[in-house]
Amino acid sequence: MATEHFSTRFQDLDTWSSLDVLTAFYEGQLSAVAAVRSSLPAIATAAEEAAARLRRGGRLVYVGAGTSGRIGVQDGTELPPTFNWPDDKLVYLIAGGEGAIMRAVENAEDSVEEGIAGIRNNKIGPNDVVIGVAASGRTPFTIAALKEAAMRGAQTIGISNNADAPILEACSYPILADTGEEVIAGSTRMKAGTAQKVILNLLSSLIMVRMGRVYRGLMVNMRATNAKLRRRSEVMVMQITDCDEATATDAILQAGGDLKTAVLIAMGASPQQAKGALERSDGNLREALADFSKAKK
Repeated sequence: MATEHFSTRFQDLDTWSSLDVLTAFYEGQLSAVAAVRSSLPAIATAAEEAAARLRRGGRLVYVGAGTSGRIGVQDGTELPPTFNWPDDKLVYLIAGGEGAIMRAVENAEDSVEEGIAGIRNNKIGPNDVVIGVAASGRTPFTIAALKEAAMRGAQTIGISNNADAPILEACSYPILADTGEEVIAGSTRMKAGTAQKVILNLLSSLIMVRMGRVYRGLMVNMRATNAKLRRRSEVMVMQITDCDEATATDAILQAGGDLKTAVLIAMGASPQQAKGALERSDGNLREALADFSKAKK
């Protein structure tokens, strides 16, 4: 496995100056991001299929062990506040259970039975999207979960940092970021982990865009849970509709805090008309605005 290779270039790393060590680490991070470039077509294809399934009521399921599992949890937990993705549409299967998020659980990644049980216990089905992440691409827990999910008709996405890894064969949508050897041999929390984070960021963000949770580059589905975000909501309504602050504030109040509804109200819709347009467009603001404009004519 390339991620486990020892590089003679760094064999005396501990004798280098701190700045030289950091420079090596930094260059490794840059190369990790660059390694994702060739994966973009695969990410795009996986995201399109995922959005189609999630529109039918499916869930996003993150599967992994150790660093890979924690990176998956990090990605998923950002989706509710950023895109108002429902909490009950997220599932995390971490080798060793929830406790492994904070502390390493030895040998948990080797449990095929636990991987299978996680899929079965959560009743994973055809509308669900299961994302397995493993730097080595050989983690038994993650591979077993993906295979079980595939048997149940779910979309299976496998992310690996090693070419020809079993996880890429075990899924229907393989994504490879070949990051190669680490500066600290085998420490895949570094280059491999960075590439995984980038891939998950790209994948989940594109899924949300395709599902209409972004409009004109704005987070129109976000949860305004504090003063800063409430102010951001007002600014977004003003940006989208070119209205003044008072109109935006009133529209948000009438909309009960829902930004998309507020945009339509600021454009002249009643709360009922706004909600109707959004229901007909399945929450897609661009389509709802077109629907409302057409109705006005």
